[in-house]
Amino acid sequence: MADEKQGKDKKTALGLDENVEALLCYSLGWVTGIIFLLLEPKNKVIKFHAVQSIGIFLVLTILMKTLVFIPILGWLLMPFVGLIGFILWIILMVKAYNGEKYKLPVIGDIAEKQANN
Repeated sequence: MADEKQGKDKKTALGLDENVEALLCYSLGWVTGIIFLLLEPKNKVIKFHAVQSIGIFLVLTILMKTLVFIPILGWLLMPFVGLIGFILWIILMVKAYNGEKYKLPVIGDIAEKQANN
């Protein structure tokens, strides 16, 4: 998980500060990731956060949907996965707002490659 500083006072095509828009990429999980990926296809910072949001929250959604079908063990693990997802959601939004490029393992690398395309 690497940290890199981004410009805090940069404006985006939507007229928002870049750090605010990066935070909003995570605000409603993969849904806002898709929205900002469509609205800001040329901004590398926003594209990174949007792709990372889509990736991590799709993985968490699929994991939660899968755990529903696993009797007892799956049901016991669901609250922990939900808590981890909530904590990760808060961390990603705070880091994005602070202008940090916080890369998650695997998904962060994929997001970085997509942002640089």
